Parts: sequence; structure tokens; C-alpha cells
Amino acid sequence: MCGRLSQYRGIHDFVAALCIPNALLNYAGDQPFERYNAAPTTQLALLHRDGEYLRADMVRWGWRPHWAKDRATPINARVEKVAHGPVFKAIWPHRAIIAIDNWFEWVYEGGPKKQPYLIRHRDRTPILCAAIGQYPIGEHEPGEHDGFVIITAESAGGMVDIHDRRPVTLSPVLAREWLDPGTPSSAPNRWCCSRERPLNRSSGSRWTARSAMYASRDPI
Repeated sequence: MCGRLSQYRGIHDFVAALCIPNALLNYAGDQPFERYNAAPTTQLALLHRDGEYLRADMVRWGWRPHWAKDRATPINARVEKVAHGPVFKAIWPHRAIIAIDNWFEWVYEGGPKKQPYLIRHRDRTPILCAAIGQYPIGEHEPGEHDGFVIITAESAGGMVDIHDRRPVTLSPVLAREWLDPGTPSSAPNRWCCSRERPLNRSSGSRWTARSAMYASRDPI
């Protein structure tokens, strides 16, 4: 997964996609986010549970533990290793959803420049990506060390020839289960296996990949 995505709708559109009836603690604002070409370190709307409530906060994309100051800040975490490695041990229990409109990939197709592709649901509904992070919750106020990473898995189907990794995307039912504090966090591969159908370029797929030369309002 490359490091560009779009989050241009407002928080209420993303909450509606989750179908969670609980009251929302909204610290993300009510206006459309209008982030058409968001890069790492961008503040993005992150959804997570805070007690009985669903909560939305603006959180930086990217996180690293305090002891890893000499390393680049990760923006993704591999589902195969995230629960067992030392890097994400502290935030693995802190599950969240990053709801996006699409993401971008760049593919070398023999020309002078890589070809960008925009990847989204064919019906353009929000994409619910599994994430973990350090974020405001309860008495924990927003802090300089807050951040999140998107969980990725191996690509399959029509995504393979675009990129070998992709976000773990969840249906609304699985996204609600992912956010539920009562759901065990000991089997990450289940989320990989239960994710939405991979991108396929056939007309019947829920996913579509198209040239992104003019898909973003910001330069790519």
C-alpha cells in the first residue's frame, strides 16, 4: 500500500457506513474533511470506542514507540506480525477504524513515469480500514505522541498486479466487531481472512481501479 489516500467526506457519512446507533463523541468537526491526497503525518479522522460511545478524533497518520526515535515512523503494520512484534505491542489492543474514500497506488508500466491508480468501492461507499493507534480516550488528552497505523495484508485477485500489499478492509459488521472492546485481539489473521473481497477488474467486482491522473484535486 502506497502512502496516499483520500478522506473528503464528513464524519457523519463515515459513521453512517458503520451503522453504529450509539451516541457519537465528535472531536473531528461536522464539515467535510476535503483531504483528497492525504500523505503520512496528515491529521485524519479516526473512529474508535470510548466506553459505550463511538468517538471521532483527528489523529496523525503514522506512529512509532518512544524507544524507536532512530527509526522511520511506520504508517502501516503487517497483519502477519502486528500482534507479536515489539514495535506495535503497546498499541495492538487499541483498535480503530480509518474510514476513507479511496487510496492510491503507483505502478511502473514501462513509461517514463509510474502510472497512478485510484482504488475505491465501485459504488463509492466508504472503505473501512482496520487500524491501531495511540489516541485520545477517557482521561487521555490529545498528545504529541499520538498516531495510528493502517493494518495491511497480502493482496489477492486483481490487486496483485497493482501492489503486493493492501489495507485490511472490513464490512460494517466486522468493523463493529473490530471496534468492540469485548472482541479478543489474539488472532489477527482472522481479520485478514475475513476482509472484504479483493479488487477484481471484472465488472461484477465491488472494487474498481482506474487511472488517477485526474482523480485527485491535488497534484500527485
